[in-house]
Amino acid sequence: MKSFFVYILASRQNGTLYIGVTSDIVKRIHEHKTKAADGFTKKYGIDMLVYLEPHDTAEAAILREKQMKEWKRAWKVALIEKSNPEWRDLYGDICG
Repeated sequence: MKSFFVYILASRQNGTLYIGVTSDIVKRIHEHKTKAADGFTKKYGIDMLVYLEPHDTAEAAILREKQMKEWKRAWKVALIEKSNPEWRDLYGDICG
């Protein structure tokens, strides 16, 4: 079954955050890291993968992304720190 992901990128620990959704997480994060597309993440240097959440369907992932984008910043930071307290870049973990 194909997986879909909601992810959070950060410019640095406690920096600017970006929430996105994708069906190809490795490719998508690589695009952010190489500044392949113009936009918010390129402009603000946001390319550290700090949170990742798998979903079974595109609909579920998109719904969750929209929900998280409505959240207060403190809630997003708490979500990141619950699973990634050091704000490690998780990109290396998903490339293996």
